[in-house]
Amino acid sequence: MEGVESSAWWILAVAVAGIVAVMSNRLSERTHIPAPAFFLVAAAVASDVVPALRQFSITTVQNVVTVALVLLLFHGGMELGWRRLRPEAGPVAWIGIAGTFLTAALVALAAHLLGFDWRAALLVGTALAPTDPAVVFSVLGGKEITGRAGVLLQGESGANDPVGIALMAGLLGAATGSVGATAGRVALVFAEQMLIGAAVGVGAGLALKWFIRKVPLPSEGLYPLRMLAGAFAVYGAATVAHGSGFLAAFLAGIVLGDARAPYKREIERFHTALGSLAEIVAFTMLGLTITLGSFAAEGAWGDGLILAVVLAFLARPLVMALLTVPLRLRLGERIFLAFAGLKGAVPILLGSFVLSAHLSHSQRVYDVVFVVVAFSVIAQGSLVPTVARWCRISIRSSEVEPWALGVRLRDRPEGAQRVTVQPGSPADGTAIADLDLGEHVWISFAVRDGHLLAADGSTRLRSDDELLLLTDPDASDRWSRLFANRP
Repeated sequence: MEGVESSAWWILAVAVAGIVAVMSNRLSERTHIPAPAFFLVAAAVASDVVPALRQFSITTVQNVVTVALVLLLFHGGMELGWRRLRPEAGPVAWIGIAGTFLTAALVALAAHLLGFDWRAALLVGTALAPTDPAVVFSVLGGKEITGRAGVLLQGESGANDPVGIALMAGLLGAATGSVGATAGRVALVFAEQMLIGAAVGVGAGLALKWFIRKVPLPSEGLYPLRMLAGAFAVYGAATVAHGSGFLAAFLAGIVLGDARAPYKREIERFHTALGSLAEIVAFTMLGLTITLGSFAAEGAWGDGLILAVVLAFLARPLVMALLTVPLRLRLGERIFLAFAGLKGAVPILLGSFVLSAHLSHSQRVYDVVFVVVAFSVIAQGSLVPTVARWCRISIRSSEVEPWALGVRLRDRPEGAQRVTVQPGSPADGTAIADLDLGEHVWISFAVRDGHLLAADGSTRLRSDDELLLLTDPDASDRWSRLFANRP
């Protein structure tokens, strides 16, 4: 029975830690410091106070964080969806790929000036190049960035994580030799990872989309589990084929984001909860790998803070200023995108790959990456809402709505469409009777500010109103332009 009692103590400790972690989101709302920062710093301090907490090997931590990252990328892709991404797919790919390379190069140059040799400097730059959308949305306290800025930020963050991981894999796998040979090896590994990952992600996403629509299950609770298993199957298939499993998971999520499938709302809620849990676990596990006592000896505090300032106020703004020139964004949107590229779990995960490779200066690289991420989520992250307000970025409140109104149907409702009135769209401020909906579209009901709206022909719609439309599935969908942003 002693073993059972010992296990019970561990279960109780984990449960209490989980409750505290979940409640930290309330503290995040008040301080504007991202909730992941509390997990990361608290775990790092706890591992110094109680060294027994560092019993996990770096490989175990990497495996756990990899699982969490697959969940976050797949869920992020589903939230984004192809319909939202399609108008910005080119800019997202441009910023996600070119931005990662340029940011890595500038940070590597700064790291080299701080005393890192060129290979270590490139590893530092590559580790710090990717951004983290989960941290940004945690800062905003449940609010959603609308318009192009939100799509570009979310799309870039999802795209540059796989790019950064593939680039790190190329650098670690490159044999020492001439610069040309090393660059060629890195380019080959990167291209292989991206192409195979993209092909598997899109192909498997389409196959999974067909599968979930055509093959019924006997219980409602099995549908979210099937989607979860599908996400990991996509990652595994791409990785086994020597592609980027992370890119595959992200793209599969995008393909499935707009799919009309049985129990879609339940699947989305399930993956939202799992994404929150994955974020907590990832930052906690990574924090447990840190030994704060060694930072002073390695010079990590000074080097990390210098690189954090260079990255936040020089490298990223310069890169985004160059890459957003052809995108015709407002100045405020460009400034916000430059500032809101916060760092998160992926840079520390990439730093752990360097640590497990046992290269020269690997511990220093890992410690410096941790300091930069901590600065980004705490100091820079707390300013994101203020910067968004200064830049006049449209942010839509998505307050908790615990009550749902819905019906269950045996067959798929082909003609039912759910839309949100976008700010500046033709429907924004227009009476329902004045909308050119045609003869085959009817507004069934509307929701405004979390309340059912008694709508008739004289009701003027507002931005963020949610509408349920009944349409003829065989008729044209030209009505959709009425609710979208004007080009």
